[in-house]
Amino acid sequence: MDTTTRDEVLKRWRARGFHGGLWTDPPGRVWEDFVHDDDELLMVLEGELELTLAGKTLVPRVGEEIEIPAGVMHTVRNRGATTARWLYAYGRLG
Repeated sequence: MDTTTRDEVLKRWRARGFHGGLWTDPPGRVWEDFVHDDDELLMVLEGELELTLAGKTLVPRVGEEIEIPAGVMHTVRNRGATTARWLYAYGRLG
């Protein structure tokens, strides 16, 4: 996903009341058992992420928006052999 597209996604998210940016993780990086007070949006730009949300495992496609409701325990891992780049943002859904 190019910079223009990335900026467009973040602009749309800001219009929905979310704030965030770009995150980069090396192969094998795991963010385990996080719970946030705000809703979170996530979108993979490059690489392979695996998410576990309240016990359910997801493997989002590049460009797919994932919603993580406030209070839901989740884990994000780079399951690929390359660096993963992904957008994240916090705010309120609906």
